[in-house]
Amino acid sequence: MDQDQLKNDRHRDSALAARAEPLREKRDNEWVSVQDLAYAVEMAVACAISYWIITSGLARFVDKPSDLLGGMWAVIATVFVFRDTRGNSVYAGLARLIATCVSFCLCVFYLALFPFHPIGLAALIGIGTVAMMLLDRREDIITTAITTTVVMVVAAISPHDAWQQPMLRLIDTIIGIAVGIGCIQVASLLRIGK
Repeated sequence: MDQDQLKNDRHRDSALAARAEPLREKRDNEWVSVQDLAYAVEMAVACAISYWIITSGLARFVDKPSDLLGGMWAVIATVFVFRDTRGNSVYAGLARLIATCVSFCLCVFYLALFPFHPIGLAALIGIGTVAMMLLDRREDIITTAITTTVVMVVAAISPHDAWQQPMLRLIDTIIGIAVGIGCIQVASLLRIGK
């Protein structure tokens, strides 16, 4: 490693440590702020809305375990996109949607042809990883792999019409993203109005 690189690394490390120090002090000396509590309540409300929409909407079409899984998956998508600003929420929503769409394409193709198998799961995770690299979205590889794993394992648990699982998880994710972004938008507007 050359001297300039070493100097840059030390400078970066000291800058990171300097930024972390006030955060440690704030946490040690302050309780949770009113804004923090408001954010927590806003997120909780958004998650409740996502869960309710999916569980009440899917109940007519799927069995109870799929209904509950859909509610959980929608809540996870809402949590994933519920960020500190509207812009960050939209960016996170787009990232989540791209990762889910890659997983959806892989899983629906696989499950239309084959039943669940651990080797198939591993292959899809590998293919999804390469796909995200080719899309230059390396930061979303984890989300793609998690989504693929959930879809495939649920397909193993409920093998009857397993090809439907990717579609259901895509719907759950879209609803969760929409509710999360919508609620952060409304919350931001309410904060500005005060």
